Amino acid sequence: MQASIGRRQLLAGAGAALLLGGLEGCATTFGDSRAAKPKLQLVPVRASTDRITRITVCTRPFRAQGPRLDTEQIGSKLIVHNYGHGGSGWSLSWGSSSIATAKALASGEKDIAVIGCGALGLTSALLLQRAGARVTIYAKELPPNVRSSLATGLWTPDSRICLEENATPEFKRVWERMARDSFQTYQNFLGLSGTPVEYIDNYFVSDEPASVRRRDVADGRPRFAALQRELLPDLLTQGVDFAPGSHSLGQRYLRRNSLMMFNLASYTRLLVGDFVANGGKIEIAEFHAPGDFARLREKTLINATGYGARALFGDQSLTPVRGQLARVIPQPEVNYGIFYKDVSFVPRRDGLVFQVVGEDDYFGFNDDTAVPDRSEAERAVNTIAGLFGAAALAAS
Repeated sequence: MQASIGRRQLLAGAGAALLLGGLEGCATTFGDSRAAKPKLQLVPVRASTDRITRITVCTRPFRAQGPRLDTEQIGSKLIVHNYGHGGSGWSLSWGSSSIATAKALASGEKDIAVIGCGALGLTSALLLQRAGARVTIYAKELPPNVRSSLATGLWTPDSRICLEENATPEFKRVWERMARDSFQTYQNFLGLSGTPVEYIDNYFVSDEPASVRRRDVADGRPRFAALQRELLPDLLTQGVDFAPGSHSLGQRYLRRNSLMMFNLASYTRLLVGDFVANGGKIEIAEFHAPGDFARLREKTLINATGYGARALFGDQSLTPVRGQLARVIPQPEVNYGIFYKDVSFVPRRDGLVFQVVGEDDYFGFNDDTAVPDRSEAERAVNTIAGLFGAAALAAS
């Protein structure tokens, strides 16, 4: 029997490097006694519903054609757009903001406004400062009360970035530049106090040998673009397989890859701190229409409002994608992630994160509801708990 999984599962469970050859092709490795190794012992995750501290819902801003990075003249203001990254906002933030910053600086202005204080707003503001601009961030809400703070926190640069049919050669060129620039910038945050960025081992877990391939969308809807394997092969890690009996998760099949993870509480605090320390200003402001920008003193603005741009600019090309996280009491000794039965577990330092991700990228698509679903949260936590059993959890 063969089981297929979706691209979202590849990203969330086995990491971007999960190879299409699949676990089934490694059956001889699983059965080869010559490759005897010490048994892999994973610290049991204390996954129980009574340890849930919070349930959060994030609305990711998807555009079928990809992020909006063009400019627009509105009255006396030059607007540089930097939004619509789907599930790749943090992952592409430095590269995307580098493009937006260059366009803003081309205006010749030294006083520049940034609208929004999420992933794209903060990185835009910092890059403008590094180029010598005086920057003010205008935002209705600040971290941790922005949508970006409710993200999963994994480096997934092609997660719902555009539809496959819109991934033109030019789009791929721009995307690769954004992804590589962001990846290299994130390396500078490794090892810092508070662990804003770190690498984790991530395990794709299956109850049977599975052929790993992209799942067809059942109702014939278009695919989302998958670009990492094609354009970033040098940034992918080689998967390592573990046969039943070679690890502490019983008679299951495991594949291990490495993933970059953002501890968003400490990471956003670091970004805001750097911005203010460099002389940046933050003003609480709310805008209901582009005409409201007329009251700002700056003539050049970077619009990094994310899904908020749908209402602010009337951008109906933005589609909401709902994502819910169950936050659980931190467990510092657990330093690995898991993907199992359409559920992703991420060992964030600011609280373990459990998420139902569904069978394909249309899970949560065109759903802007922000009300937490307790049953969905409990399903996520209980699915991971089922990997360890009562005895293992009690011993921990």
